[in-house]
Amino acid sequence: MPALSPLHTSGEYLEGARILDVSHRVQKLPDGTVALPVLEGKLTEQHLQDLRGSMAPGTTCILSWIKKPIPFKAARAQSPAQKLCGELQHLVACFGGRWSEELEHDVPHSWQRHGDLVMLSKDCFKAALWEELGSELWETVASSLRARRLAKQGRVSPDGVRTPTVSLLLGHDGWVEHMDNGIRYTFDVTRCMFSSGNITEKLRVASLQCPREVLVDLYAGIGYFTLPFLVHAGVAFVHACEWNPHAVEALRRNLELNGVQDQCWIHPGDNRQLELRDVADRVNLGLIPSSEQGWPIACQVLRKDTGGILHIHQNVESFPAKALQLPCGLLKEQSLCNGQEDSGNQRNHGSPETADVMDSVQKIQFTGTRPEWQRWAEATGAQIRSLLENLHGEPWTINILHIKPVKSYAPHVHHLVLDLECRPLQAEPH
Repeated sequence: MPALSPLHTSGEYLEGARILDVSHRVQKLPDGTVALPVLEGKLTEQHLQDLRGSMAPGTTCILSWIKKPIPFKAARAQSPAQKLCGELQHLVACFGGRWSEELEHDVPHSWQRHGDLVMLSKDCFKAALWEELGSELWETVASSLRARRLAKQGRVSPDGVRTPTVSLLLGHDGWVEHMDNGIRYTFDVTRCMFSSGNITEKLRVASLQCPREVLVDLYAGIGYFTLPFLVHAGVAFVHACEWNPHAVEALRRNLELNGVQDQCWIHPGDNRQLELRDVADRVNLGLIPSSEQGWPIACQVLRKDTGGILHIHQNVESFPAKALQLPCGLLKEQSLCNGQEDSGNQRNHGSPETADVMDSVQKIQFTGTRPEWQRWAEATGAQIRSLLENLHGEPWTINILHIKPVKSYAPHVHHLVLDLECRPLQAEPH
């Protein structure tokens, strides 16, 4: 670390200039001089000239580097949050301000780190005093957290593409890079979101064996699932649909970063206008709270001769006493979907056609699956079968392969993923 020698009046000057490193001790060097710790990158040539001009004749000060500076015991024991709080107290005092309980509560205790960029939560630094400190505040925060760039979260914009309202506080751009399961992701934190909570599903997708298959990813984003399918699962080709132009730019970069740009075609814009048909062995529908608007297009792109597998994401409520809200077209069959006995009397409450649709879905109970999740899966399968038969004019079979929670989205609400195997009735075993 950088240090100045000798001592004399230098300490007072450095403290007043807010460049004294208070987390490290003053050290006596072997040549008899004394080293004062200064904050890295803060000391300028002007500071050195001022110091030399104020010193007694025959003495001077030089900038030296110390490989193993001695921290104060208190500094060694401090957590990053405590260190940040201490630095901010010092900064406020230097500006003539008064530290208060309000400011204490306004200091962040956790943050997200993206390489050299630290993302602060939207609930910190709200007090009016912080604005008076100007750029000094963000430089102090960055120095305390060993970051070069700072950003602050806002609320997600309800613009249909979930654009984060992120403010860049320090630095020139918000592009960062993540390594996740051997896959490199880059994105602009001020324009796109990184869904770290989907890690279990991304790992599961990566473990699938999909050689020679074609995937249509209807909500590709920056490549959360497109890339695991390509890099690890062995998918031969992906049609990636995304309507957020910022996510499209990140997806292009990520495909190139991972060397799979020749195995993916990006379809920008609204996937409901997609002209693809009869191409997919798999379709990924990774949109929450609901991917239901994508179900018709998912059926359209499935291979009509052999069918394929749909990976359907949805937020599902788990209130045992609350009736399940079924997809359109299945409301008449609510009693059957709620898990009641499949008696002839209950069939009469719905139309025979709807009852036949529900009967066609293989109702396998998975271990650990809540009744509400099972009912949603069966209802979804019935709706998909109806869409496929209306599209192709022939019977299809639906098999529930997988029902699992990805994460808890809110109290009593779980983000689920459902794998449905969809085959024409006359198709040969796949």
